[in-house]
Amino acid sequence: MENNISKIFGIRAVIEAIQSKKTISKIFLQKNLNSSLFSELNSLIKQYHIATSYVPIEKLNRLSKNGNHQGVVAQISPIKFAELDDLISNVLENTTTPLFLLLDKISDVRNFGAIIRTAECTGVHGIIIQNQGNAPVSADTIKTSAGAAFKVPICKVDHIKDAIFQFQAAEIQLVAATEKTNDLIYNVDLTKPTAIIMGAEDKGISPSILKLVDYKAKLPLLGEIESLNVSVACGAFLYEVVRQRLQ
Repeated sequence: MENNISKIFGIRAVIEAIQSKKTISKIFLQKNLNSSLFSELNSLIKQYHIATSYVPIEKLNRLSKNGNHQGVVAQISPIKFAELDDLISNVLENTTTPLFLLLDKISDVRNFGAIIRTAECTGVHGIIIQNQGNAPVSADTIKTSAGAAFKVPICKVDHIKDAIFQFQAAEIQLVAATEKTNDLIYNVDLTKPTAIIMGAEDKGISPSILKLVDYKAKLPLLGEIESLNVSVACGAFLYEVVRQRLQ
C-alpha cells in the first residue's frame, strides 16, 4: 500500500511542489547536503513548517525506486489539511457540543489510522496533530482508517499548545488521557464542549501539556499490564463521550 502514495524527488522538483502549494506530509532528506539549492529548499521547509526526517541514502533509494533523488524525497499528502481557526468557527456555528481530538505525537501509522476510524464513528468534529513528531497521513494510515481520513477534518499545528490555547479561548474543555491521575474518565462531564488529548505510545502526553488541561482522566486497569494500546484507549474515551451524550 505504501508504494501507492504519491512521491516526488529531486531538490528542484520538491521546491516547485512547495511553491505551488502542494500538500506535503513529509520530506525525507539525506544528511550533510550542502548547496545553494538545498539552502533554498531548507528555507521553504522552515517557512511552511513541513515535517522532515533525515534518513540513510538507502531509504531514499527505495522511496525513489533508485531515481535521481539528489538526497531529497517528498511525500504528497492524500488529503488536504483543514485550518484550525476555520474548523473551530464552523463547528461552533453548527453544534452546541463539539468534540475534538488532539494527538500529542502518535507515531505509529496504524494506531493513527485506527484512531481516525474510531473518531469518525463517534462523531469527532476534527483531529489536531503536530507538524513534527506525528505519524504522517500515509497510504497505510488511509487503509487502516477504512477511508475515514477523507471524512474527518484533520488540522496540523506547530505545537499542540497552539490548539489548546484556541480551544480555551472558545471555552472548550480539555481532557487529557493519562495514567498520572487518580480520576477516572467516567467522572468527567463530557456532555460539555470537549477536546480529548491522547499521548504518544511510549511517553504519553507531554508534561508541559498536562499543566494546561482542565481534567486529567484514566481508564481502570484490572489486570497486570500497566497500559492499553493508545488506539484502544482512545476508543474507550470517545465512546464514554457517546454514552454520556446519548443519555
